[in-house]
Amino acid sequence: MIDVEELRDCYTKTPSKIVLLVADGLGGLAHPDTGKSELETAYTPNLDALAQESACGLTTPVLPGVAPGSGPGHLALFGYDPLKHQIGRGALEALGIEVELQPGDVAARGNFCTVDSAGLLVDRRAGRIPTELSRPICERLDKIELSGGEVDVFSVQDYRFVARFRGYNLSAELSETDPQVSGVEALMVKPLRPDAQKTAAMVNEFVSKAALMMLEEERANMLLLRGFAKMPSLPPMGEVYRLNPAAIAAYPMYRGLATVAGMKVIPTGRTFADEVETLRENWDKHDFFFIHYKPADAAGEDGDFDAKVQRLEELDPFIPAIRALNPDVLMVAGDHATPAIMAAHSWHPVPFMLNSKLTRGEGVPTFDERACALGAIGRIPATSVMVLGLSHAGKMNKFGP
Repeated sequence: MIDVEELRDCYTKTPSKIVLLVADGLGGLAHPDTGKSELETAYTPNLDALAQESACGLTTPVLPGVAPGSGPGHLALFGYDPLKHQIGRGALEALGIEVELQPGDVAARGNFCTVDSAGLLVDRRAGRIPTELSRPICERLDKIELSGGEVDVFSVQDYRFVARFRGYNLSAELSETDPQVSGVEALMVKPLRPDAQKTAAMVNEFVSKAALMMLEEERANMLLLRGFAKMPSLPPMGEVYRLNPAAIAAYPMYRGLATVAGMKVIPTGRTFADEVETLRENWDKHDFFFIHYKPADAAGEDGDFDAKVQRLEELDPFIPAIRALNPDVLMVAGDHATPAIMAAHSWHPVPFMLNSKLTRGEGVPTFDERACALGAIGRIPATSVMVLGLSHAGKMNKFGP
């Protein structure tokens, strides 16, 4: 697995343009009744036509057998070794909504959830309540006072929020409160190192006070915290790759990832149609665009096979509009697989295709797991995606004398 800086002397600046379209949770597994994955089931004529003119393969986001979070999965696609550059989701979520993180602050990603009268989790996402219902709860929680420091609560989107803890000598080495399953109680935060005991006590105090405050809520009557993190630091993509990179993402966490990677985050709307229009409007201003499509992942996490098929079909009509911009390189990738039959991220390889003037098709008829496994690219680490894209765009010099 290569890392972003290892070939620093090979990168060169050119006017060519690259688009990296990341369909979150793209990969899947076969439905037991049909033997076909979500991509194999979906009607995606535009993605299939693109595959027929592209080089195709499969990517491994981290390592074989390792199911990645969205953070590591995206960082790998941007060329960062996810084992070397480990970033907590809380910091990414905070940066994605432009929450200031000072040195020493600890940010956590929060989910509102639903518990029954016995305190057992019924729904880890509180029915995906809309932002207009979750924002007033955040405003109430933001008023909580703590004995060991202070906490600020920021609404993100739908059932998600960010909690920022501020105080003296805080640590992000904390366990999470989300047990990842229903039917059990939320967990207490535990220090993962002795010097994190103070911070753990502070967070547990917040959770306890929040639970009392939310007791009368119908759905969002409890919260879960995960991804405790401080402000990260990565070598900037633009500087290392000699690019002027931009990111277009409706969901905050992915804007946070792009910020950490040194991309310019372009404001956009809440839909993928908005994102594609933003891409078109800013086409002349940048030479690399990361554009993000979220809905397929959400359907996979819900365990809804048919919904994930539909979300993939809804992505397909946007492909011609992206191709009409005539990018020198267009790559379609996924940060990880989210098979609906598992209702979770998985370790399975993810379909990938790269289209450029140097690709003329290789007999791959469709864009899906089975077809891409036969493509010329083969199975590669996701960290190789950027190098392949840069090479096809003429942005890589020869390595060595």
